[in-house]
Formats: sequence, C-alpha cells, structure tokens
Amino acid sequence: MFGQTAPRAVVSLDGVEVTTASRTGWFFIGFDRDAPPITLLTVSRDGETFQHRITVAPGDFDIQRIDGLPADQVSPQDPALLARIGEEAKRKAIGFASLDDSDGFHHGFLPPLDGWRLSGRFGGQRILNGQPNRPHYGADLAAPTGTPVYAPAPGRVSFAETGLHFEGGLILIDHGQGVVSAYLHLSRIDVRTGQSVQPGQTIGAVGQEGRATGPHLCWRLKWRGRNLDPMLMLRNPL
Repeated sequence: MFGQTAPRAVVSLDGVEVTTASRTGWFFIGFDRDAPPITLLTVSRDGETFQHRITVAPGDFDIQRIDGLPADQVSPQDPALLARIGEEAKRKAIGFASLDDSDGFHHGFLPPLDGWRLSGRFGGQRILNGQPNRPHYGADLAAPTGTPVYAPAPGRVSFAETGLHFEGGLILIDHGQGVVSAYLHLSRIDVRTGQSVQPGQTIGAVGQEGRATGPHLCWRLKWRGRNLDPMLMLRNPL
C-alpha cells in the first residue's frame, strides 16, 4: 500500500520506524507472504500523530514442482561455486538495499512485457527435483527469448549484471522508499548501474539464463527486505 501525507513525515509499523515520506509526502509500505493479519500504521510529524489499524488478508499460494534442473542449480556443493554464489549474493544485497530519495512508485507499475503467459505465481511453495525449497518470491511471465523488457515506473538502476549462477542476467531498479523491482534470467541487459530509467524504457530482453527451464521473465519486488508480489502494483490488474 502507498499513500500521501505531510512531506518527510515518519512512518512506523507496529511501533517500528520503517520509512520517511518523500519531499512530496508519498510513502510506501509492503506486506510479505507471511505477514500477520493485523498491523498498526503510525504517521508522525511535528508532534502530530495519526494511527490506522490495517487488516491484511491471507494469501492463496500453490505448490510448484519443477524437475530436470541441474544438480548445481538446486543443491550446489562445489566449494568454488559456493564461493562464487556467496560473492554474487553480497553484490545483489547492495543493490536491494538501495534507498533512492524519490517516489517513482506512486502511480503504480506498467507491465514489464507487452504479452506473456503467467507460468508461476508469487508465493508458491517450490519443490525442485523432488526437494522442498523456499517459496517462489516472483511472478514468472513466460515469453519468447529476446522479448523486450520494460521499466514499469521511474527509477534508478541499482544493479545490472549478466552471468549470475541462479539469475543469469539480473537488473534491479530502485523506485524510491526502498521499493526495488527485479528482472531475472535476462538474455540481454541494456542499462547500467546508476542509470535513471523511465516507464516503458527498454532495459533488457527475456531469456532463460541461470536456474530456468524455459524462456521467461521472473519479475520480483522487494521493500526493505520484504518480498512482495509485483503483479499487485500493476495500474490495470489483469
């Protein structure tokens, strides 16, 4: 959810400060897959405080079974590969921790593709090669390799690399307030870290690099460490 209040007001959830409203007053908060059913929103500025109790509806998550993956894409054992994965994780963490002082999220998102088939829903329990794995924190949008991928909203690229073990080509875009969208398995990257992007701008192309069994865009969204469903940000939900 997002809303508008006094510029630079402090926003808290359940007594914990989570963000500060932008210079135009916009703020964003997100609820992850296993959020509690009730949370208390508090907005404070210049001695004034507003509180609102929020009811969070439970999600509906399926079970996704994927077989035929290489063993090192499910349970990597090689020390050199594990070291590489660890270094990649550190670089990705920096990108996800980006906190741009902007509010490009507040008009919602445009679709990142012109057309797709939803091949994997957000939050589904993953069973990879018969082994239970962590939930899938993205929406899988199946489309042919080379299909252009677009920026869904204004933002700044906080990470852009190819050749990652799990993600292949990966782009992260910071839309402000810690709202970071992610684009995985790209066959091509057309932007660089630090670059500003606008809605509808081509940032890369669909591929099947990394842990993927076919061409698709795994589209993800994080807010200050919480995994969110990016499909909920679409201006015109499908």
